[in-house]
Amino acid sequence: MALYFITGVGGFIGSSLARELLRRGEQVRGVDNFSTGKRENLAQILGQIDLREADLLDLDAMKLACAGVDYVLHQAAIPSVPKSVLDPIGSNRANVDGTVNVLVAARDAKVKRVIYAASSSVYGDTPTLPKHERMTPNPISPYAVAKLASEHYLTSFYRCYGLETVALRYFNIFGPWQDPSSPYSGVLAKFITQMLGGQQPTVFGDGEQSRDFTYIDNAVEANLLACKAPAAQVAGKVFNVATGRRITLNETIKLLQGLTSYSGCAVYGAERGGDIKHSLADISLAEEHLGYKPKVNFEEGLRRTVDWYRSQGNGAGA
Repeated sequence: MALYFITGVGGFIGSSLARELLRRGEQVRGVDNFSTGKRENLAQILGQIDLREADLLDLDAMKLACAGVDYVLHQAAIPSVPKSVLDPIGSNRANVDGTVNVLVAARDAKVKRVIYAASSSVYGDTPTLPKHERMTPNPISPYAVAKLASEHYLTSFYRCYGLETVALRYFNIFGPWQDPSSPYSGVLAKFITQMLGGQQPTVFGDGEQSRDFTYIDNAVEANLLACKAPAAQVAGKVFNVATGRRITLNETIKLLQGLTSYSGCAVYGAERGGDIKHSLADISLAEEHLGYKPKVNFEEGLRRTVDWYRSQGNGAGA
């Protein structure tokens, strides 16, 4: 039995990781300042985890949280391109300074490995598809710059201090427990709850932008594989976590119309600053070195997600 420390444990991905680790019989310690995470996400497992309410910018709290830990799953961030455009200083503080604190605490506690929630946004809007890890990053938004800077810090801590680190570049993770009410939440959570409630979904742009939407179970599996993969193959490196397939927002709307019984259409607005047009991952390195294979495809993930939101009473169709 290992002890896993999850930053941002109250968030969508953090809480999903915690539930799966408990299911596997592991021990979980988590930290969250609940600026974007939600206590409700942890309600079912609160008595089974060591939860600490703290901020990543509190180095002493991070050092205490890392004591005795085997693996750090660093998920905490302000996960928003639009917010970073509005507040680049706040985004940098949370997403870069916070990461450095976690790395320092993990190094001093001699944890086995740190797994980091990196982002596909670092690739920017270059026309080359699919995106592969050897490409030169071309970040557009302050959020993407902060995510890339944190990747470099991880590699630096491996090279300078021997702290094993792995960065996982997430591509549009979606699924149950994602907060649709947040202005910075994933587009699918918003689409699903709006359409279940008979409300018209809003698409920014013409809807022909495409994404490599990745169901949450795939991201959770990638994190846990990254903890145990041979250090010679993964330490200090970066891997895409996705499905290797893209779908447009217009195609997604059509699928959701069938799943939610929503008969209306979408409303289209202006494109948002900092957004990219197309996203598609090459996942061959993750397959080779992590043993990663996406277990849940987009259609099945979408069906599970709609069923979950419906069961939670989201929308008039619930």
